[in-house]
Amino acid sequence: MLMIDFRSDTVTKPTKAMRKAMAEAIVGDDVYGDDPTINELERLAAALTGKEAALFVPSGTMGNQLSIYTHTKRGDEIIVGSGSHIKNYEVGASAVLSGVSFHLIDEQRGMMPLVLIEAGIRGDDIHYPDTAVICLENAHGSGVVLPLDYMRAVHELAQKYAIKVHLDGARLFNAATHLGCTAKEIAQHVDSVTFCLSKGLASPIGSMICGDEAFIRRARKGRKLLGGGMRQVGILGAAGLISLQEMTERLHVDHDNAKYLAGLLDQLPEFDVDNDRLDINMVFVRSTLDFKDLAAYLKQHDVIIGGYKGAYLRLAVHNDIQRSDIDYLFDRIKDYVKEVQHA
Repeated sequence: MLMIDFRSDTVTKPTKAMRKAMAEAIVGDDVYGDDPTINELERLAAALTGKEAALFVPSGTMGNQLSIYTHTKRGDEIIVGSGSHIKNYEVGASAVLSGVSFHLIDEQRGMMPLVLIEAGIRGDDIHYPDTAVICLENAHGSGVVLPLDYMRAVHELAQKYAIKVHLDGARLFNAATHLGCTAKEIAQHVDSVTFCLSKGLASPIGSMICGDEAFIRRARKGRKLLGGGMRQVGILGAAGLISLQEMTERLHVDHDNAKYLAGLLDQLPEFDVDNDRLDINMVFVRSTLDFKDLAAYLKQHDVIIGGYKGAYLRLAVHNDIQRSDIDYLFDRIKDYVKEVQHA
């Protein structure tokens, strides 16, 4: 039996259609700009986000860090949420690569309060670094989606002070699915946006950066500096095209399945589901059980869990998870609970 993997939506496998498209992809040398498949992917990504241009990069971390690198100069300060991916899970790359510092703000449901953002914007003082970028995350890694009104308000505030807004949109299309809008409607409120092709959209590798032409031209040079200039990468771009053309249209299935899983776990007194963080495809749950012991038990029964965040376990639903897999997980958890009770 294949392992059923609830750790993250990054574990999705390429679909059969993707594998076929990758095998048949027309390719060229992307550093020279003549890979037609990647060029098509970048045009589509730009169109879907309403931006002038786009750039394919190997990972979401590279996408975010290239965006920060391109928007800033060394010594600048950027405003970042204390619970954001950029702050917590990108190896301190902003300091190493761009030489910038963070002004951290605690989020409330993924949102940095506007009054605190404005208070964090530096004035014209010889002692201060320059505030260059406000970084947002939508969908947020905590499982919530930022409303469009909030995105608009942050953008207007940034324009008032002539600073940029960058969106870590790793799960941008999940956010759009939850809001019932397009990715373009979200991205209109930021100067640059990244999104992952390999988180929930089933591509094996890759993310996109989108922005105006001048920004993407500078980011492309930065990508080369970081060793990210790729050659016949249209093999990956072929999968990315299917991600954007097809896989974005099925994300509501994952969202519904996450709610289904949450409803099952809510039936068990040993679990406390955070139903306020069920906007997308992830379930956050606390438990009186030992998560590591539970994980070891489930692995013996062909199920993988992980993604511990403090007191919470995160369970991610994705294209490779069906309702029957969720039922199987629930049954094995019930078996484990019985074993613990009779130990």
